[in-house]
Amino acid sequence: MTVTHGRPLTAEITDILVAHCGLDADAAARAPAASLEELGMDSLALLELSAVVADRWQVSIPEQSGQLSIPAVADLVARRADPPGHTENGVLVDAPLALVWEITNDVANWTELFTEYAVVEILHRDGHTVRFRLTMHPDENGVRWSWVSERTADPVSRQVRAHRVETGPFEYMRIHWRYSEEEGGTRMIWVQDFAMKPTAPVDNAAMTERINTNSVIQLGVIKDRVERIARQRAELGRPAAGDEPTEAGDE
Repeated sequence: MTVTHGRPLTAEITDILVAHCGLDADAAARAPAASLEELGMDSLALLELSAVVADRWQVSIPEQSGQLSIPAVADLVARRADPPGHTENGVLVDAPLALVWEITNDVANWTELFTEYAVVEILHRDGHTVRFRLTMHPDENGVRWSWVSERTADPVSRQVRAHRVETGPFEYMRIHWRYSEEEGGTRMIWVQDFAMKPTAPVDNAAMTERINTNSVIQLGVIKDRVERIARQRAELGRPAAGDEPTEAGDE
């Protein structure tokens, strides 16, 4: 349920229709699935609704909104008022770029790199593109989230682009990884662009906060594990990684 200012958005839309458009609140309560037209809202009432919604949320609603129910109008407003999610997080890893690239793009072994993944199943490989299924450890409710993603790595530019094939609660999820050498090691940056479905349990803002929080944790874990491998290889006198770019898969 979409909530604004502590109230369900459906209730706010209903209040607008009652106060500005002449809606019979009792009739609306008796028929929550009825369209605005079925509830007696004419073209003038719909124009007034559009004006108030535009003023309050800076959102425009279509002319055919009369065919929508009040909850459907609320979902439409929520989708248009909630900007798409965008996150950018990075970490400096004290290790050569080639090693960071090698380890973080070894999707088949992500269960050894991330703390959140329980199972990784490689479904298909085609050059530098890999399609795979990720299954997480059970959450606090015992749910094991799982989805399919596809990832394409460019070992020349040291960039990776990925997207969810099975989007689940997301309308879309796109991911961009960038790697660069700088003083002190290798900078790895994760950028995620996404939007939640209206039926999702959280909105774009809440998911943005969740991703930002978790990304910091996982980047810290990756930094520690890659740096430990780099130290172990140095102690054994082994090169950190091959001189040639390695193939990569991923999310």
